Amino acid sequence: MQNKGFVKVIAVLLTLICIFYLSFAFFTNHIDNVAEGIKAEKGEKAAQAYLDSLNQEKCYLGYTLKECRENAIGLGLDLKGGMNVMLEVSVPDVVKVLSDNNQSPEFLQALSEAQKEAQQSQSDFITIFVDKFKAISNGKTLATVFANSRLGDKVKTNSSDAEVEKVIRAEVEDAVDNAFKVLRARIDRFGVVQPNIQKIEGQVGRISVELPGIKEPERVRKLLQGSANLEFWETYDTQVAMPYLVQLNNALRGGEADEEKTEEAEKTDDKKVAENEQPADTAAVKAEAADTTGKKDILSNVNTNPEEASDQAQLSEEQIEEMKKQNPLFAILHPQQGNAGCVVGYSLATDTAEINQMLSSEQAKQIFPADLVLKWDVKGLKGQENVFRLYALRKGPKGTATMEGDVVTEAHDDFDNLGHPSVSMNMNTEGARKWAALTEANVHHAVAIVLDDYVYSAPNVNDKIEGGRSQITGDFLPSETKDLATVLSSGKMPARTVIVQEDIVGPTLGAQSIKAGFISFVIAFIILMIYMCMMYGFRPGMVANGALIINFFFTLGILTSFQAALTMSGIAGMVLTLGTAVDANVLIYERIKEELRAGKGMKSAVSAGYSNAFSAIFDSNLTSLITGIILFSAGTGPIKGFATTLIIGIVCSFFTAVWLTRIVFEHFVNREKWLDLTYTTAVSRNMFKDTKYKFMSSYKKSFTIFGILVLVGVGSLVVRGLSQSIDFTGGRNFKVEFLKDVDIDNVRAILQESLVDKESGEAVNTNVIALGTEGKSIRVTTNYKIKDNGAGVDQEIEKILYDSFVKAGLVDK
Repeated sequence: MQNKGFVKVIAVLLTLICIFYLSFAFFTNHIDNVAEGIKAEKGEKAAQAYLDSLNQEKCYLGYTLKECRENAIGLGLDLKGGMNVMLEVSVPDVVKVLSDNNQSPEFLQALSEAQKEAQQSQSDFITIFVDKFKAISNGKTLATVFANSRLGDKVKTNSSDAEVEKVIRAEVEDAVDNAFKVLRARIDRFGVVQPNIQKIEGQVGRISVELPGIKEPERVRKLLQGSANLEFWETYDTQVAMPYLVQLNNALRGGEADEEKTEEAEKTDDKKVAENEQPADTAAVKAEAADTTGKKDILSNVNTNPEEASDQAQLSEEQIEEMKKQNPLFAILHPQQGNAGCVVGYSLATDTAEINQMLSSEQAKQIFPADLVLKWDVKGLKGQENVFRLYALRKGPKGTATMEGDVVTEAHDDFDNLGHPSVSMNMNTEGARKWAALTEANVHHAVAIVLDDYVYSAPNVNDKIEGGRSQITGDFLPSETKDLATVLSSGKMPARTVIVQEDIVGPTLGAQSIKAGFISFVIAFIILMIYMCMMYGFRPGMVANGALIINFFFTLGILTSFQAALTMSGIAGMVLTLGTAVDANVLIYERIKEELRAGKGMKSAVSAGYSNAFSAIFDSNLTSLITGIILFSAGTGPIKGFATTLIIGIVCSFFTAVWLTRIVFEHFVNREKWLDLTYTTAVSRNMFKDTKYKFMSSYKKSFTIFGILVLVGVGSLVVRGLSQSIDFTGGRNFKVEFLKDVDIDNVRAILQESLVDKESGEAVNTNVIALGTEGKSIRVTTNYKIKDNGAGVDQEIEKILYDSFVKAGLVDK
């Protein structure tokens, strides 16, 4: 065999890569077990604090726990359960924004009628809207509505309807893309491991989101349905806002608010401080607070260094509670030292919700100025991602942000004069005017860029910025400036996103079925190993079995390196490739046996056997590989998951069965070992020996039999057709709630017997999955009488379900 060294190097590298990626699963499981121990000993909050501290700490091979979870093999929604959400970007809202909120009666009527018709039509909204507008507008063109400052040079007054429709479609697609990117950024921030987010082909504006392991619907709803609203805020300087927080901490502790101090702070504020006046030192604020309360300095027992903020995760719950008694706010919000733009403090991610409650309390409303708003950073500190900054913002004259993000026309990632990553943005004419006024009024102060109530950046303004062109600099990575540019660009096209369908689902298969499936896979694998040893002898059989194990190891390792989730369809592809790997070894061993019978020695028989079997193995694997590539290219969802594991498995099985096993045999044969192998056993030695089947002489009988079978098959296909599953036919959904826990597998078996087609007598396609986390709710989807739209069908199915559950003892009569 040539190129042995190359094959060995590839095998060693693959082994190391697979060990590396698969080790993350073992490490994360170990950490989860440790967290469970902490939870049992110190409580859930201590366990969560432990996990949060590791999420941003390099704890394994230079990776944080969050990165380890992302690198570990994950389970898909069908095996693990989680949350399944269908989102829709409101295309009518996008069209309305593109028209610059045109109020012409024709446009509004066409928009309204198109919205109603789109709910029941198979055509997309834009096609319906264009047709409606043409019918209503009495000869007016779309350009009369869409030739505006928002679309700029894209639509002119003389543009044809076809040209305008093309622009609208492109802009709507951009809006959906922006919504898709914002959703992905939010979900990544949420910390979901291996989510599945994809746009639904053929349905403009529809986005499917699968979040394995998620069982917190309210948090996810807020996460996914945020307004994606971009804003520019004026800010409070740190030394001006800090006294209000000191007052709030004192009030929450039970002391009296220092009205004198608040009045003094208000006088110092309002942007009337001279440009050359130095900011007050935080130490002075601390001293004044101590004097007014007559107590020990309230900040002396808390961390005032953001680098030390995460130390709180190591404290016990008793220590934290004692600190909260002394300083309710500053025990968990670590105040900023000195002047830091508009940053007033730092907190662990797990404490932000509790701090928000304090900041919105009645005491806070009495102490804080009416225009003071406090908002959190969108991400944690560099190197300490579990620590977040709190910013002090100032409301504009209308009680909201000074500027809205819809004035941004373009934003892209760039580099500043020093070569640091930055973001450049352009605004329209109105935006340029407002931006110049805003920056002029805030020279030497910060302006915060906020999206969905999170601060993305709060740069200091050095000079008045005219022309609507500006650059945002900060401690950014190149990838972060790209994300920020995407966020800024999304401000030009606000698109309302609504959840049209959501479910908290359990695994598609119940826990017992998953366990049974795993056990059956192990049993089948053991039987296969025994079979190979019984047919070809212990040593050849174990070589083939070793190749199967290595093939499985390589497939799983490579799949993990792609950060793919393991699904039922993926497991099916993996099992299929194990079968093809066995076929390859069977072909090779049979050819070696033929060479031995021909009188060749072991060395030449092994060489000839592998060489002669190579073409057949290569052809079968190549055709399967082409099929897998086609499935991967054209398929979506489960089909793509199946194709991924199939492709990886085919390549690995070819590598292990053809090359690795040959290296093993040649290694021993070249050292004058294993020369006594016969590749037979007492069971297989005389099997099929001297057996002759006269296939060609009996062609008349065989052709007749096969011809009849073909005619029966074609006739059955024409008369009965294929039994299509719910994926192709659709189905009716029924949500069933029980008073007690139910076994999904048991319910599925009951319904398979009950929901039967009365004409054919065959069971219809029925799917049952768990809803919620209590095990008492299920969703039944069936295509029973799917073509019948009569109102009585629903009642009929409901009666079948009820009778089935009563018969099984799941519900009482």
